[in-house]
Amino acid sequence: MKLVLRPSSASAIVPRLQPIVARHNFATQHGLRNNSATSKRKAVTPFNDDGYVPWSELSAGEKASRATQQTFNFGMVVVGLVLTGGVGYFLYQDVFSPDSKTAYFNRAVDRIKKHPECVALLGDSKKIIAHGEETMNKWRRARPIASTLNTDAQGNQHLLMHFYIEGPLNNGIVNMHLTKRANHDDFEYKYLYVDIRGHPRIYLENADFKSSSGGGKKIKVFGVNWN
Repeated sequence: MKLVLRPSSASAIVPRLQPIVARHNFATQHGLRNNSATSKRKAVTPFNDDGYVPWSELSAGEKASRATQQTFNFGMVVVGLVLTGGVGYFLYQDVFSPDSKTAYFNRAVDRIKKHPECVALLGDSKKIIAHGEETMNKWRRARPIASTLNTDAQGNQHLLMHFYIEGPLNNGIVNMHLTKRANHDDFEYKYLYVDIRGHPRIYLENADFKSSSGGGKKIKVFGVNWN
């Protein structure tokens, strides 16, 4: 009995090969597109990284660049917060604090505007203005107020202030000296007076005179003892 071997037709083999070839071509094309996209984008550096490229697609060097950029940004944020806090602390201590020099200056000006003798010589209290040392700046608010704060050998603090005051009738010079004894929380007036040319000195506070005459009851307001 003879066996008859019939050659397989090409049409029977082709259908089995087509799916394999198709899958191979798809994988090749997909890989080429990825390689093309990777090759077209710019390398990520600390200077051009905008976070658009996913972390998983970064190379080791690019990941290091992104980490460097984020560390730098975080450091800048911390520096900004520190500077903001420092400016806020300075403003509070120098302007808004009840113990600031600006607060003592404003209180002294208010007392002068309410003092009958000062108003009689300077003029309308609503038109009385005060400012610091004369400068080239025309804005009075920008003129610095001359003041010193020092501590003596006994630990007592001394705040001395000097500024100018102007009214419709006359101009004057104001001098003020406050002291805070060691282990005390409040300042006390040693003197506060106004000098107006051609007129006797006007004392609003004079601790030396009051101590020699027996003094009087002290009233504490805004951290300052008033007589």
